[in-house]
Amino acid sequence: MDKVWLVEFRNVGCTYFPQSRVDCHYTISQQHSWSSSDWIGLFKVGWTSAKDYETFVWALAPADYEEGTDVNCCVQFQASYLPKPSSQEYEFVYVDGKGEVCSRSSTFTFCAPKPLEDLVTLEEASHGEDEGTDMLLVVPRAELLQSRLQECLQERAKLLHEQEVAKRQKEEEREEYKRAKEAWDRQRRGLERDVTRLKEELTQSREKIEEIERKQKEEQTLGESLAQEKTALMNAKEASEARIRELEEDIRTLTQRAVERETEFERIKERAKRAVALRKEEESERKILKTKLEQTEAELRSLAKEFQSLRNSLAQRDTSVLQLQNSITTLTQKLTTAHRKEAESEASLKEMRSLRERLHMSERTAEGLKRDLSVMVAQRDHGQAEQHQAQLQAARLAIQLADVSMTLRKDSAHWEEERENLQRSAEMDHKRLEKLNAEIQRMEEKLQEERMERVKQEVELGREKDCNRVQLSETRRELQELKASLRVAQKEKELLQAEKRELMEYICQLEQKIGTVTTARWDAAPIASTGGPDPAVSDSEDESPEVLQILHSPRTLGHYSLCEQGQPDSLLLSTPPPSPRDMDRSAVVINQPAPLSLPHQAAANTLAHSSDSEEESDPVQCGRKSSGEEMALLLPEYKDTVLSDLADTSLW
Repeated sequence: MDKVWLVEFRNVGCTYFPQSRVDCHYTISQQHSWSSSDWIGLFKVGWTSAKDYETFVWALAPADYEEGTDVNCCVQFQASYLPKPSSQEYEFVYVDGKGEVCSRSSTFTFCAPKPLEDLVTLEEASHGEDEGTDMLLVVPRAELLQSRLQECLQERAKLLHEQEVAKRQKEEEREEYKRAKEAWDRQRRGLERDVTRLKEELTQSREKIEEIERKQKEEQTLGESLAQEKTALMNAKEASEARIRELEEDIRTLTQRAVERETEFERIKERAKRAVALRKEEESERKILKTKLEQTEAELRSLAKEFQSLRNSLAQRDTSVLQLQNSITTLTQKLTTAHRKEAESEASLKEMRSLRERLHMSERTAEGLKRDLSVMVAQRDHGQAEQHQAQLQAARLAIQLADVSMTLRKDSAHWEEERENLQRSAEMDHKRLEKLNAEIQRMEEKLQEERMERVKQEVELGREKDCNRVQLSETRRELQELKASLRVAQKEKELLQAEKRELMEYICQLEQKIGTVTTARWDAAPIASTGGPDPAVSDSEDESPEVLQILHSPRTLGHYSLCEQGQPDSLLLSTPPPSPRDMDRSAVVINQPAPLSLPHQAAANTLAHSSDSEEESDPVQCGRKSSGEEMALLLPEYKDTVLSDLADTSLW
């Protein structure tokens, strides 16, 4: 069973020509994980190691490649690195970054093209009645290349003419730019003068504003001092008014106290009168009680005398005991009543004593009230005097406050007028400053616009320079391609001459063998075949000895490797190692071209490298220019002679 490869090669031919590039088509399957270090090598059939490659290219993938999907890709093997025509079989091998073989193609060989294969077929649309049919023209490749060379020369002349026109325009633009720059410098100097003048005016206005602000600050300090004095006077006025209110309240309280004391004194007087009346009544009652007491004492004395008489007569009068007992009970009752009256009299005496004490206390309080009343009267007189003095002082303070308020109003009115004047002047200065700032801003905007225009002009000049450089590089590249095509044409011419000689020799041999052609005809044919191109070749060889070296001793290509072109270290690490057999070869070793880079490397490096190589190769190519042009002019004559000779032969 065939092995299932992760990468499949497509459209692989059986034979390829080494003079043209070879396209290698392949498909990356979804099982393969592509990396930038994958490469495709050209191997001989029967190779044993991945180092046995003849040449290689990096396996590229499209920019929108996504891992896990099938994608079709194509790489190209350049003609200058392909092996020579032989019967050796070759094959394409896909090797990943790890050195593992992922796919192998079918075998093929490299063979040289036949002489008739140098003819080129061109399709030309018919302009006649049959517009649907096309014509096939068979044209020699040399004639086609010569026509293309003439077209390229015409295009080169046009490009040179356009370059001269561009240079003239560039010089005119430079002169215009110089004039504009001088005008802009003049305007800039004028603007700088205006700016300096405006700055001076601004400094003067600032100094004036500072003086005005200084005066305003002084007036503010004066106003603040006046305001402080006013606040001090107002505080003193408030304090005096508060003192007056306190004194009035004290006077009111004193008058109320005096009234209350007078009322209390009247009440005490009434109480004293009542106490005197009660005392008089008590004295009368006392006198009555004294009389009653004397009467009871007299009765007691009489009773005692009677008791003694009765007691003396007890013994005598036993019969009258009951009567006496009754009289005794009555007397005892009277005695108890007398004792009760004595107790009542003692209580009344105690009450009299308390009344006397109260009377003494009331007299003392009356004396104290008299003293307090005299003191209160003195205090009232003193308070009235202080109140009168406070009223006088308040009137004086009110007069002073009115004077100060008048002066303050005058000062405030004057200050308000000065403040309004200062505000007006400040507003005028502010408006002037705004105008100056607006003018400065306009000037800055103009300067910015001029700078932008200058930058735009510089950018346009840079773009024109870049365009001119690109055009020069394109013309150089086209010239190099034309020179390369001339070299190829020269080589083809040499090959045609060699084939012609071989063909003529072969025809001569056949004619000699057959014996059908006369010797005179053969004498004329070599003269016509060798006499035409040899002088041209000799002339070109005399003029350019380098062409002789190319014709007689072609240079062999030296050993090529990727390290010779100054590639970066990352590229050196990712390139496959050279084959060990190539180190011992004396023949030409074909390898990948110098500007080989990684798959995703930018094209700018290759352009720079090609431009550098063109500049380095210009001196040699200029030396070969004259010989190449002469060879191109000799190509039609050589073509006519070859066709005439071939037409004369019997094999043609």
